[in-house]
Amino acid sequence: MHHAVVVVTGASSGIGRATALECARRGARVVLAARSLAVLEQVARACGRDADTLVVRTDVTDERAVDALAAAAVRRYGRIDVWVNAAAVGILGRFDQVPLDDLRRLLEVNVLGAVHAARAVVPVMRRQGRGVVIDVASLLGARVQAPYMGGYAMSKAALVTFDEVLREELGLLGEKRISVCTVLPTGVDTPFFRHAANHTGRTQRSLPPVATPERVARAIVRTARSPRRRVLVGPYARTMAAGQTLAPGLVRWGVSRRTDRAYFGPAHPDAPGTGILHTPSGDSAAVHGGRRGGLRTAGRRAAAATALLVTARGAHAARRRRAARTR
Repeated sequence: MHHAVVVVTGASSGIGRATALECARRGARVVLAARSLAVLEQVARACGRDADTLVVRTDVTDERAVDALAAAAVRRYGRIDVWVNAAAVGILGRFDQVPLDDLRRLLEVNVLGAVHAARAVVPVMRRQGRGVVIDVASLLGARVQAPYMGGYAMSKAALVTFDEVLREELGLLGEKRISVCTVLPTGVDTPFFRHAANHTGRTQRSLPPVATPERVARAIVRTARSPRRRVLVGPYARTMAAGQTLAPGLVRWGVSRRTDRAYFGPAHPDAPGTGILHTPSGDSAAVHGGRRGGLRTAGRRAAAATALLVTARGAHAARRRRAARTR
């Protein structure tokens, strides 16, 4: 990644922000894009005094703005090696509770934002003869579904399909050195729930995280260096994907009940809100959502290490007993 030119949309918060910081730490030249210029400048400073960054205020729903983002990156650095689409918004609510204007906005950000990016950057990469496009989708929508998140899941499923089609079309054009990669995280400790529009009429609790934004960012960097079509991220990602194949009814039942009972509280008259659908995140922008995903990850790793140690000691004791019986 040293001196690689990386464009990151959604760089103001969550996975996008963590990815920008990780790329800068590894010596990449990072182009930071989001709607809030002031927050982007904070992220640029957080990248470090020696980091080579470019800040470009961008609303990914505006095709001309995304074209201008690509042009600014090329004008500054002469090329674009990696483009990461991390800009996304969320809506919580039953299908008949969500205003259609909000749903349209979500699809414009999560789906058309990636389409605009591909239309802007693929011609650049074709001229270069190489490049990597990485779309941050989600296990939700791609393999698992949950109630009250239909719009978000729909958008991520559309993004997965778009990436498949884009790969095929680039293949037909003979562009073998342009990779399109889809990253599929499980729940991540970001401000997503705090930023999501809420039309459930109930108070919301953030998803108990199973991965940190930094973990997803490292997976994105590995994907940029060694491109793969699809990348599952999170300790339970493969388990949930396999469960959806082997026992889909059981997985649907479990996810549905947990979503309804664990992620939402009682009815509240002030619960509805549009989140950051139509306005930038501003001061609420952050890498983490406050659920201490890092501590949970450390706890799981400690438990796994303890189990491994106990298993190893048990196996060693069994070998010693067998050896004693043979003497």
